[in-house]
Amino acid sequence: MMEDQASSLRKMNQSKQIKVVAVTGGKGGVGKTNLTLNLAIASAKLGQRVMVLDADLGLANVDVMLGLRVQRNLSHVLSGDCTLDEVLVNGPHGIKIAPATSGTKNMAELDPREHAGLIRAFGELKTPIDMLLVDTAAGISDMVVSFSRASQEVIIVVCDEPTSLTDAYALIKILNREHGVFKFKVVANMVRSEREGQDLFSKLSKVTGRFLDVAMELVGIIPFDENVRKAIRKQTAVVDAYPSTPASKAINQLASRVNSWPIPKQAGGHLEFFLENLVSLHE
Repeated sequence: MMEDQASSLRKMNQSKQIKVVAVTGGKGGVGKTNLTLNLAIASAKLGQRVMVLDADLGLANVDVMLGLRVQRNLSHVLSGDCTLDEVLVNGPHGIKIAPATSGTKNMAELDPREHAGLIRAFGELKTPIDMLLVDTAAGISDMVVSFSRASQEVIIVVCDEPTSLTDAYALIKILNREHGVFKFKVVANMVRSEREGQDLFSKLSKVTGRFLDVAMELVGIIPFDENVRKAIRKQTAVVDAYPSTPASKAINQLASRVNSWPIPKQAGGHLEFFLENLVSLHE
């Protein structure tokens, strides 16, 4: 089955040059999902066709954060009731969201056959997109590792909590030592100052530099901003509700940076990169 999938993916339209970015962090509560949604919207404003994959398959909340009504989700794709295109929900500024389920244990514990079904669904995607943002679950589960490892770029979100740095390091260590991922982007989120963000990155890069063979890059410092919480309560994005606030400006700068990242020229420069890497994880 996996060989058939890999073969079909290689035959996909070579024009599908899609940037695939995993947003992860190891720890919950670092603002990862909120950052992903705001990054998606800010990128859409720059003219990108963006899709957000809610990869927290058992505790999904992307649609809830935007107050979207979801009729079908990835569980319906896996059961064969509909295609991936049919579950996509329209978000602000034309972003597409692939919603998962919440409170469904079996979605968080997919077997190889179900993984294959999910991968095949992406292989058949017809909706045109330029960027796929993968909002992973918290923790260092196999699912988190799989989605992070399969993406072209991995953004590690950290905040000023000891457990945030500890869990981020644990995830980086697993991806590096067990799966050969050596390049990581870091976003310091909800920090009180530019200096605090730099210090967070310094602490993380110091320990990774000592024990791991990785390349770390600080790509964003998002300040703590009460307007972020206000926007969340309104079930909207801070870049829309409060576009002139410090957090919104920082997220817009991050979006510009992410959009400037080149897509690899090799086979991985297409949607096949993500899909074939997912296939290889479950062969």
